[in-house]
Amino acid sequence: MLASAGSLVATIWTALHLRTLLLSAVIFLFLAGYFKRQRPKNYPPGPRGLPFVGCIFQLDFEKPHLSVQPFVKKYGNILSLNLGDMTSVVITGLPLIKEIFTNKEQNILKRPVTLIRERITNNNGLVFSSGQTWKEQRRFALMTLRNFGLGKKSLEQRMQEEARHLVEAMAEEGGQPFNPHFSINNAVSNIICSITFGERFEYHDSQFQEMLRLLDEATCLETSMMCQIYNIFPWIMKYLPGSHQTLFKNWRKLKSFVSYMIDNHRRDWDPDEPRDFIDAFLKEMAKYPDKVTSFNEENLICSTLDLFFAGTETTSTTLRWALLYMALYPEVQEKVQAEIDRVIGQKRQPSLADREAMPYTNATIHEVQRMGNIVPLNVPREVAMDTTLDGFHLPKGTMILTNLTALHRDPKEWATPETFNPEHFLENGQFKKRESFLPFSMGKRACLGEQLARSELFIFFTALMQKFTFKPPVNEKLSLKFRMGLTLSPVSHRICAVPRP
Repeated sequence: MLASAGSLVATIWTALHLRTLLLSAVIFLFLAGYFKRQRPKNYPPGPRGLPFVGCIFQLDFEKPHLSVQPFVKKYGNILSLNLGDMTSVVITGLPLIKEIFTNKEQNILKRPVTLIRERITNNNGLVFSSGQTWKEQRRFALMTLRNFGLGKKSLEQRMQEEARHLVEAMAEEGGQPFNPHFSINNAVSNIICSITFGERFEYHDSQFQEMLRLLDEATCLETSMMCQIYNIFPWIMKYLPGSHQTLFKNWRKLKSFVSYMIDNHRRDWDPDEPRDFIDAFLKEMAKYPDKVTSFNEENLICSTLDLFFAGTETTSTTLRWALLYMALYPEVQEKVQAEIDRVIGQKRQPSLADREAMPYTNATIHEVQRMGNIVPLNVPREVAMDTTLDGFHLPKGTMILTNLTALHRDPKEWATPETFNPEHFLENGQFKKRESFLPFSMGKRACLGEQLARSELFIFFTALMQKFTFKPPVNEKLSLKFRMGLTLSPVSHRICAVPRP
């Protein structure tokens, strides 16, 4: 009896002791997190976050770019916003954006790498690499893009040919409602695929359609709450199901697709006659067989995927917004078509040489980019050394987010900031560039595909406006609701492409 009682007391004491230890550990971790978050001197003001998770529960992850704006009103144009374990600062307003992207740019050339992104790319590729890897890969990519047609008539002809395929695909819909998402994705992607893989893919190619679907899903998932929690607690989350696991699975499949294409290239590769980006990269790899450089298999896969993603997602999303805006603003669509009829007519294909004579069409494309706002907080940068901006101290390691949403809707910069209005880019009937228009960012890490994207947007948009009038389906209401991901894209919708007489 006494032995039983003693055993019971020992068990209770052990349980209480264990509970005390656990409680003490939790309190210690929270206190450690709290003191870690003590603001240094002259640090930008901002909302107080919780230990470990920061302010992520104060943001709406379906519209984070909009939920940031009340903080800007409260704390000012330089505000701190801790996201998980990552210290970030949001920069608002053209003067401050210009200051940090020009006068301070050498201090912010790095990219911050989340644990999700590190697992996907291992700091390889073009978009999220830094230092010597980024310099080598960007220089090589720009040179290779030029070698394979960027800025030349040959690539423009490929765009015109692809625009013709897209027009034919939409004509097959017979003016009936359809979802334009993946036909536009396929068409735009074929331009960068002709450079990276040396070939285009038919719109009914099931394998390629699956790649586009995986890319689209990954784009959406990476900003989900589960992925943000993975960035904070990877040692727990890696064992749990959720959108982060789907994201990793998708990227594995996308990497396998690129690896398959690389293996095919190796079978008949001729280093003296490179056909595309992969061939050129293999040639570069062969130059340094024993030297440690960024020209290796993993960087080939990641850089090819970066080109594939950037060359597909951003331009195709902008075109989807463009067709949506045309259906919702028929008076703008009529003016665009009138200009096309006057300058090009119905028989000849649009060319880049026509752009200068078509200020209204050019202004409309720019207004789509302003309102579509597809990268609302810009691709982030990281402060590489302690930096001062407007009297505030930005410690090394701080992530910089650029508030393009506020810039592109600033009432001081735009006459009707919340309204779709191509007149924002016109002055006395001529196209007018705007300093406060930064969809491609600015500086040395601005989008390397800007010239390609501008050309594609003009050729594809003009070709579609030339042949179709876009309308909402009967008894269906189109909206400007968006889907949040790495880009801001329209929610799934149907549209009618009615052939023009």
